[in-house]
Amino acid sequence: MKRFLLVMGLILSSLLTSCIPHKDIVYLQNKDMAADTLQMMVEQQKPYRVQINDILNIRVKSIDQKSVSILNPIGEGNLNATSSERAYFDGFTVDVHGNIRIPSLGQINVLGFSTEEIEKMIETKLLDEQFKETANIFVTVKLAGLRYSANGEVGSPGTQVLFQERVNIFQAIANVGEIPVTGDRKDVMIIRQYPQGQQIHHLDLTDIHVMNSPYYYIQPNDMIYVKPLKQKTWGTGVTGRESLATIVSVLGLITTTIVLITR
Repeated sequence: MKRFLLVMGLILSSLLTSCIPHKDIVYLQNKDMAADTLQMMVEQQKPYRVQINDILNIRVKSIDQKSVSILNPIGEGNLNATSSERAYFDGFTVDVHGNIRIPSLGQINVLGFSTEEIEKMIETKLLDEQFKETANIFVTVKLAGLRYSANGEVGSPGTQVLFQERVNIFQAIANVGEIPVTGDRKDVMIIRQYPQGQQIHHLDLTDIHVMNSPYYYIQPNDMIYVKPLKQKTWGTGVTGRESLATIVSVLGLITTTIVLITR
């Protein structure tokens, strides 16, 4: 009898501990400060530096718009194309050497520069080589969408393109269907591209201080990976109700086995 009670106790303990705690699924918890002393989060985002394989959307305006028409993509080649497809065909892709090739201007190295710096670079080159100050040249350079991928424990794994200047990790995840209960919110991995290669960064989305992280805002070509919790592989249930159902099933099986053996 004692052995039976011991086995039952071990089974019940393992099943109860398989439930996912509430604190593991709540975002932005204030873990180390009193609620009334919560400080304002300071943004850590720095200007994005263009990298290889980025696509730039460049537009040039002037008093005489016809004089700069060759610099602006037509954008009407395929009226059925999506915004991301047009950006791919009309944009300027940064090659493996960090260059883009612009009509009448030739190759310009943009690797490691911000979009604001590239605007000034192109404007200066146009004024030096083709136009006068009276032409009132105005150059705008933007990333042709913020493309990223999300895999693992998310609602809809895959690649997304968002046409926004800034996207934080919560917005990025919301656009791929949220993290289910079985996803590890405490260790979300950001695989980021750098000129020297890839690096992996870790974010704890349950901690409010994640907003102070330099990786809080995603960058083009980021890969987001959400690991599954151990409870998913155990198969014992991730909620109290599921665990209770498992306990009842196990107890029923054990009782039936004992009855059959003792007969």
